[in-house]
Amino acid sequence: MQTRYSDSGVFIALEGGEGAGKSTQAKLLERWLVGRGHDVVLTREPGGTAVGAALRAILLDHDTGTLSPRTEALVYAADRAEHVDALIRPALAAGSIVVTDRYVDSTLAYQGAGRSLEATDLEQLAQIATGGLRAHLTVVLDIDPVDGLARAGEHDRMEAEPLDFHQRVREQFLALAAADPDGHVVVSAMDHPDAVHATIRAAVEPLLPSGDR
Repeated sequence: MQTRYSDSGVFIALEGGEGAGKSTQAKLLERWLVGRGHDVVLTREPGGTAVGAALRAILLDHDTGTLSPRTEALVYAADRAEHVDALIRPALAAGSIVVTDRYVDSTLAYQGAGRSLEATDLEQLAQIATGGLRAHLTVVLDIDPVDGLARAGEHDRMEAEPLDFHQRVREQFLALAAADPDGHVVVSAMDHPDAVHATIRAAVEPLLPSGDR
């Protein structure tokens, strides 16, 4: 998959399985960056745009019922395409720091390892959806699915998948991080949230403008 980084702004993606604390860490990261004077756009997939909110309901509500794996992957790609074009690219062009809860790795993990779709097909789909836009840093919050699902509370359509599905997803997140160590950092989500936040801050700080490190 041909990818490239934005020449302006900073793009950070938080990834990981259910119950890993991505939303909590995204908010903590936003607060820290804003406190240092940065313009921050905090967003998520699916659902980071008005179009995405409608697609999120299709993807995660139990009322949707069963989707074929290919349909699911295509709907996620539609959400991502709108997300990148309508929100992420403009924010980066303006020099903002974009923090997203999920990005391309989630598709490769959930629809790839979880749904057993071909990785090459999903990479091509991601290329179309993102135009090749890559996060400057992907933070993988790692957690045993047993612990993560217990944290998640009431389960949405994806969270309700069997445990072996979530185990495959976890293994794929770790495999993606191992294959690209320069662009990924793996953080144990079982640590105290403050400790997780400190580790993420240390990974993000080198990406900030030189005067703010």
